[in-house]
Amino acid sequence: MRDLALAPPAVPPLTGGLADSVFEAADREPTRPLLARRASPASATWEEVTAIELRDEVVDVAKGLIASGIAPGHRVAIMARTRYEWTVLCYALWAVGAEVVPVYPTSSRDQVEWILRDAGCVGVVVEDEQGVMTVGSVCASLPLLRHVWQLDAGALEDLAVRGEPVPLTTVDSMRRIVLPDSTAVIAYTSGTSGHAMGCALSHRNLAAPCDTLLRGWGHTAAPPGEQGSVLAFLPFSHVYGLMIQGLCLRGGLLMGHQCDLGDQALSSALRSFRPTYFYAVPSVFEKIYKNFLRTAQQGGNGALFERAAETARDFAAAVERQRLGRGRGPGLDLRLQHALYERTVYRRLRAALGGRVRRATSGGSPLSRDLSLFYEGIGIYVHDGYGLTETAGGVTMQPLGREKSGTVGQSLPGTEIQVAEDGEILVRGPSVFQGYLGDEAATRAALRGGWLATGDLGQLDSEGYLTITGRKKDIIVTSGGKSVAPAALEQRLRMHPLIHQAVVVGDNRPCVGALITLDPEFLAHWRAALALQGELREAREENALREEVARAVAAANSSVSPSESIRVFRVLPEPFDVANGMLTPSMKLRRDEIARHYASEIDAMYDTRRRPGRASTPQEPSNWDDSDNVFR
Repeated sequence: MRDLALAPPAVPPLTGGLADSVFEAADREPTRPLLARRASPASATWEEVTAIELRDEVVDVAKGLIASGIAPGHRVAIMARTRYEWTVLCYALWAVGAEVVPVYPTSSRDQVEWILRDAGCVGVVVEDEQGVMTVGSVCASLPLLRHVWQLDAGALEDLAVRGEPVPLTTVDSMRRIVLPDSTAVIAYTSGTSGHAMGCALSHRNLAAPCDTLLRGWGHTAAPPGEQGSVLAFLPFSHVYGLMIQGLCLRGGLLMGHQCDLGDQALSSALRSFRPTYFYAVPSVFEKIYKNFLRTAQQGGNGALFERAAETARDFAAAVERQRLGRGRGPGLDLRLQHALYERTVYRRLRAALGGRVRRATSGGSPLSRDLSLFYEGIGIYVHDGYGLTETAGGVTMQPLGREKSGTVGQSLPGTEIQVAEDGEILVRGPSVFQGYLGDEAATRAALRGGWLATGDLGQLDSEGYLTITGRKKDIIVTSGGKSVAPAALEQRLRMHPLIHQAVVVGDNRPCVGALITLDPEFLAHWRAALALQGELREAREENALREEVARAVAAANSSVSPSESIRVFRVLPEPFDVANGMLTPSMKLRRDEIARHYASEIDAMYDTRRRPGRASTPQEPSNWDDSDNVFR
């Protein structure tokens, strides 16, 4: 082992279950608003739900669950988007000692069948008729399943009516016997290869990172004297979404629910809800940046935006050097430029997120340093954190006043991080899961002497800042023996506005290659701006597009050594998505499936760039040009 980073003491341990936070909030501040919902998705008005109103609704649903035979230890799946009812049901289930099994509503029939059977669910909550049909099609193989509740058909109201005869004391009695180490959630991994595995997370596991973050960083969620607010739009089916829910309800933040992730719907929700803190994944931050750029270009202000973005990054980098004691900070000229763009550009960009956000958190995968500096430069510092399903969310965070972009920060208080000799990140702390459901061998392989082997690769610097470099299973080994971590290259490629997705390949190949998909919205804008006329327009447009993608590849290559650089690439005609099996429900790349599906394209990509008549062997990188202009 090497690079040991020990954390300071943790917050006081949990004494009960997660549902207690709703009841305690109602006793402490009954009129404090905790949730916000809209009468319809198109409404710009948010109706606030107070702590006591939330508690009463949780109690009513909990009584209905008891009347339906749901008992401590029973598992109930929730297969729905991020909506108000998800939170009510979640806390009602925890109040009676049941275990929540989150399921992505976009999951396939086979995935739904596997999770419900593997977890032994006695009930499942779906959104609509489509969900009912999906579950109905697999019911024959689920002998334990007794209930299917449909939210759009009034499931919560029906449960409340059914539970009217159940006394309140019954709910209180069941809630009070829930222990911190009782299992709260069975969260299934992404399933990038093979079946997803169920991670058993206790109430303590889920509460630990929330309480630690609230203790050390909670005051940054809003200006002094104001209640912090968060628009929850990430799926609660993912542990990151569950952590956001826990942070809000344990920390007294106002949480709004947004189930539609379309650009227009999300933008409208942000402008009307006006959160003070923003939680997202890197792809959302990338998309917002590209939307800023496209909007500026469409208005004839593309050059202005690019100058403002460069100034923002330069300003943030100078501020970072100053706070880390490595420089004097922005000079006079840079401060003047930044002040000018603050009046003309930056405040308008912040308005797109509601106008009140000053800090944000990115999770799920590493955020690029350039993007982090851009957002800090426009006045929104983005904390890049690290965590995984097996750790119930975050295990690192940026230390306040010592933030370092390009890293995921330092270990949370009470959590320890090591980096093994092979570069694998190991974690020990109160959020580490109980084990994989029904798979003792996999649990033993992951938990080694109390340390969780994450499968992620990283580095710890002398100050304890962690940098994620990739996944062990994703490492590419070329035929020349060069090991390449694809994540950094893919991240750099996605920064180009035309590129939507990128998958780096090259296992047992003479060099690194890439499969690329284009952003359809920006592609349409790019073509309109190109405005080519006359004969051979399509051919000239394709040539220009090839050159633009080649420039993006060259820019990505500038961050790595020549032997790690992308020498061949191919642009695919359609994106990777859940429907075609190329993405998991949590939007992670299914690399093995992509490589299998596009095997012929990958072969052709390498074959078309082979130079004939050369004496050197095909395995040498010298046989390959700097880029490939193969489109299909």
